[in-house]
Amino acid sequence: MLFWLGAAAFALTILISVSLHELGHMITGKRFGMKVTQYFVGFGPTIFSFKRGETEYGLKAIPLGGFCKIVGMTPQDDDVAPEDQHRAMWRFPVWKRTIVMSAGSAAHFALALVGAWVMAWSVGLPNISLPQNAEEQRAAPAMIYVGDCIKTSLTDTTAECKPGQGSAVAAPAKAAGLQTGDVITKVGATPVANYGQLTDAIRAAAAGPTDFEYVRDGKTATAKVGLVTAERRPVEDPKGSISQVSVAGVSWETDQPTVVEYSPLSAVPASGEFNWYLVENSFRAMARIPEKIPALWNSITGDERDPDTPISVIGASRIGGEAIEKGVPEVFWQVFISLNIFIGLFNLLPLLPLDGGHIAIAWFERVRSWLYQRLRRPDPGRVDYYKLMPLTYAVILIGGAFTLLTATADIINPITIFK
Repeated sequence: MLFWLGAAAFALTILISVSLHELGHMITGKRFGMKVTQYFVGFGPTIFSFKRGETEYGLKAIPLGGFCKIVGMTPQDDDVAPEDQHRAMWRFPVWKRTIVMSAGSAAHFALALVGAWVMAWSVGLPNISLPQNAEEQRAAPAMIYVGDCIKTSLTDTTAECKPGQGSAVAAPAKAAGLQTGDVITKVGATPVANYGQLTDAIRAAAAGPTDFEYVRDGKTATAKVGLVTAERRPVEDPKGSISQVSVAGVSWETDQPTVVEYSPLSAVPASGEFNWYLVENSFRAMARIPEKIPALWNSITGDERDPDTPISVIGASRIGGEAIEKGVPEVFWQVFISLNIFIGLFNLLPLLPLDGGHIAIAWFERVRSWLYQRLRRPDPGRVDYYKLMPLTYAVILIGGAFTLLTATADIINPITIFK
């Protein structure tokens, strides 16, 4: 029950954020004197509506977004009455149109900032100074966590890792006296500067007694670890071929807190820093989307779902439901904040029919007019949007196909954050 309540709550927060996106367009458009004829939440058949001034407000049956109708967005629009020609959006200065078109994304960024600020002083923010992925973890100091048991076979499906059961054996590192928090500096004759080098050195060593030099409480010491052979996949390719390598029963560890709490005042700069971190990662995620498409398709056809693949609103809502069900609302809000950052940035991409496409055309027209003026040539006028329709349809087609792909993967083989 909690799962479905959480999923519904997350879907509702997304609907609210999209409605605020359109509200940003409407408010800024009205303030500049543009004519806004409609503001609706949802699509499809109208459930109810009312008119206030020159704008019709209402709710539609399909809660998958919303829209705000500003007359005369392009010179080719034929919905502008003769008496409203001076209020057509395309006639306004480019800086005003830029503000109106970017106000939707600004609403998402504002929601993300407020959400991060509340999260910072209520439950804390993730410590972004810690490694956030396998690549960063490999570059981190070689501080270790020492386990009690390891499985030497990747096909061992025994639920509990207990020495003597299945392929499980006692962890060599623990038997040798190594402790969680030790920093390894040398494996055999191989110096170790980070966790990646530690993993490589262990796997390359021969099975059997191997000297581990480590630092504990500021003092250097040596332990003789009886490395054992086990089946493992390449560190850089979790789906690569299985091979026999040496293992010690250690994993990466840190002495820093994974979550940092702030006061309401210190949460202000912290929320800004966290949001900027999400902005940088959103750009990286968008750049990796093409290479993730095969993994999405494979997850539909039977492969294990890669947790690093894109998700749809369906997938995000499922994760939100899981977070509420498991009693970790901070995950709910972190996904909500991240999604708002991503949507805000995505809408600013210079592609029609996205807001960023309209902004890019407006500035292209302005720069082109300026250049022609300097060259003492006639102003070439406005861009003909009809000539851009094939490109616009291509963007819509690709975007629709990608949305369908992610939604299908989220239904058939969803990402779960709680194994």
